[in-house]
Amino acid sequence: MNRTRRTSTRATERTSARTTTRTNGRSAHNRSAGAGQNSGGRGGAPRSGGRSAARTTPRATEFALPVTVTPPLPAVETFAELDLPAALLGTLTSLGVHTPFPIQGATLPNSLAGRDVLGRGRTGSGKTLAFGLALLARTAGRRAEARQPLALILVPTRELAQQVTDALTPYARSLRLRTATVVGGMSLGRQAAALRAGAEVVVATPGRLTDLIERGDCRLDEVDITVLDEADQMTDMGFLPQVTRLLDQVRAGGQRMLFSATLDRNVDRLVRRYLSDPVVHSVDPSAGAVTSMEHHLLHIEESDKHATTTEIAARDGRVIMFLDTKHAADRLTKQLLNSGVRAAALHGGKSQPQRTRTLERFKDGHITALVATNVAARGIDVADLDLVVNVDPPQDHKDYLHRGGRTARAGASGSVVTLVLPHQRREMNRLMATAGITPQTARVRSGEAELSRITGAQTPSGIPVTVALTAPPEAPRSQRGGRPSRNRRGAQHGRGARGSGGVSPAGGRASRR
Repeated sequence: MNRTRRTSTRATERTSARTTTRTNGRSAHNRSAGAGQNSGGRGGAPRSGGRSAARTTPRATEFALPVTVTPPLPAVETFAELDLPAALLGTLTSLGVHTPFPIQGATLPNSLAGRDVLGRGRTGSGKTLAFGLALLARTAGRRAEARQPLALILVPTRELAQQVTDALTPYARSLRLRTATVVGGMSLGRQAAALRAGAEVVVATPGRLTDLIERGDCRLDEVDITVLDEADQMTDMGFLPQVTRLLDQVRAGGQRMLFSATLDRNVDRLVRRYLSDPVVHSVDPSAGAVTSMEHHLLHIEESDKHATTTEIAARDGRVIMFLDTKHAADRLTKQLLNSGVRAAALHGGKSQPQRTRTLERFKDGHITALVATNVAARGIDVADLDLVVNVDPPQDHKDYLHRGGRTARAGASGSVVTLVLPHQRREMNRLMATAGITPQTARVRSGEAELSRITGAQTPSGIPVTVALTAPPEAPRSQRGGRPSRNRRGAQHGRGARGSGGVSPAGGRASRR
């Protein structure tokens, strides 16, 4: 029976990671460990002058925000006003994070006091530190027993789990708190070893955490603080039953914080069942419109789609291009490489180490065109990315908002461009209206000045290129430190390797982001 349940759980998580999300569908600036919170900057093509207007009327599909009975504490304008440990304040300063973003300034006084929190904010609004600093500060000074974490952060995808872990690691290290990342697609034995070694904070996807609990490798009855990050996507991906079972296992009366970019009826069920008199903070209207983001619908002919896409990909500067399927992404990547564009594909058909390496090469500029499915629509934080292109239009407004949320982050500017074929125009107009966005529309062809003005498109070199994505070899065991685990897969209690799902001990290796 348990074996059947575990198999079903793993299948659900693998399917959610591999497929393009079709249902009603952020990583914040501080997912790069707080770097750049107060800086902007952008590169690439020139921008057109106007900004897209956005409606602010809530959609009928969203529920009314709950009314807080107990008045919330007032917002703060500096981190120094907060009751944070000196070690956290020192880490914030050393990472160049000086002024809290609105969602941080509003929620932290209350979350530090132990209040439940419901936070809604657009992508890049600073949600990771909004819940992370409070969780770490309130856990500081405690020590977890084997298999019994004290704080839990649930996220929908592997990429988002790693982003959250990377962002919080320097702060956790300053407080000598151990973190463990528990996700599908990586060594189950290594993650079990990390939990057995003891970790105060666990960042997990629901399916893999359920597997480990059923194996007896983890218990949640000592968890006092629980965070649901990207709650809307977890419900959209079919994780709601798993999430509710997990929340039922954490300590009764503990603190719960729920953060989401959109609030639909499924999220309402979680709010009503698990949050008690929450402090509510909404950074932006539910449409998630960002004033520094331009939205363009480019009407093209099907016969010109490949040439138009290739010229955009050949621009000076990086770009993420979204397609519907992994096969289409692989096909376009091959075509771009043959045209002289340094491109790589990112989708659920790639192994987790491949996906991690691809993102690293895109962030360091070795890859300039990231060709992705919706697996990259959330949890991907790339500094100074100023263009996202929907080569295949998204299926619903949530997919559009979260794809576009990869640009115009942390106060920077950016553009979202959608290539629209004649038969797609009506549906795209309906989608934009639902999203509350009035885009700029133009009819373009490859080689035209208007396409170049909007996207920076240019003729590619035509000289085929190759991109090396092989991860560098690991250091010998004697150089890595840490006592080897008895686990047959060679897990080490002291390792916190990127994407390994291992434990990150206090004083251990810092995040490489």
